[in-house]
Amino acid sequence: MNILVCVKQVPDTTEIKINPETNTLIREGVPSIVNTFDAFALEMAARIKDTQDAKIVVMSMGPDQAKKALKECLAVGADKAYLVSDRAFSGSDTLATGYILSEAMKAVEAQEGPFDIIFCGKQAIDGDTAQTGPQLAEHLDYPQITCISDITVEDAKIRATRETEYGKEIWESSMPVLVTVTKPPYEPRYPTIKTKMAANKAEIPVLTIAEVKADPEKSGLKGSPTRVKKTYVPVLNKNGIIIKEEMAADSAKKLAGLLSDAGLV
Repeated sequence: MNILVCVKQVPDTTEIKINPETNTLIREGVPSIVNTFDAFALEMAARIKDTQDAKIVVMSMGPDQAKKALKECLAVGADKAYLVSDRAFSGSDTLATGYILSEAMKAVEAQEGPFDIIFCGKQAIDGDTAQTGPQLAEHLDYPQITCISDITVEDAKIRATRETEYGKEIWESSMPVLVTVTKPPYEPRYPTIKTKMAANKAEIPVLTIAEVKADPEKSGLKGSPTRVKKTYVPVLNKNGIIIKEEMAADSAKKLAGLLSDAGLV
């Protein structure tokens, strides 16, 4: 079985601060990590590999520094890694990114063979759009199951548990198939010293626009209809009061009086 996991290197959102004057993210000095949901996706793929004859390839689109994230993936179960990187890809929105990744996947398949399952995190924690995985599936014309929390593979089919606001659904699909992953009931595994050393020595091929054979008109800013006009931090007005009389009935009367004075009742 051949498995592809798409990952993204993102700023660690627990370390991000906001510039109070510009309301923009302060990225300087903020460490980068493998996107949380992509790490869950890799762990899900690794668990398939634990029980079946499978190969895991990870692919990321980004600058050269994203190789660090790919090496972290190699240390926890991935067998091969590819970086998709070119100045022509800069400024890509999710539509352009989905297109570029679909073309990059075809280039990788020429080296690694056809993929049976493509894993993506349900969304990136820096953008939270949840669009790239589904758009990639559309470009590939693959069936897709989004927001899965578990998966099993049997008889050339997958069986996935899908999280919804109403509960859980069980979906089946033939392969090839693309799935996006939410938080599973287990945590990603840790690397060992041996796997970290091997990953650090790994050579990661870089796929440029020439190798990917992507259309420049569909890539980067040219292929991105989305424009971010403004980012800001919502202002939180803390003007609430706590009503705590000795008796609950007295608290209710006081609340009713305050609401009446404010013209709300």
